[in-house]
Amino acid sequence: MSEISAEQVAHLANLARIALTEDEIQHLTAELGQIMQAVEQVSQVATADVVPTSHPIPLTNVFREDVVGETLTQQQALANAPESDGSRFIVSAILGEEQ
Repeated sequence: MSEISAEQVAHLANLARIALTEDEIQHLTAELGQIMQAVEQVSQVATADVVPTSHPIPLTNVFREDVVGETLTQQQALANAPESDGSRFIVSAILGEEQ
């Protein structure tokens, strides 16, 4: 991989519409050069015989049968409600508007 130049950094900054001083360009040139070297090192380690994966550990879903169990009756569900009309909960309006 070739090193990045100050002209390339200035060009990228211009494309991104970022105003950089000469000191900032020099600083970013050094930092981007280090980043490119790190990417190059990682690219050298990766080999063709390594299978690409989306997750390092095999994942499996745990499914269970969808079986209806004991449920509350409507009266049991509404028994401790602060307010109900006998068949559903009554709640105050959340937008400050009374219904």
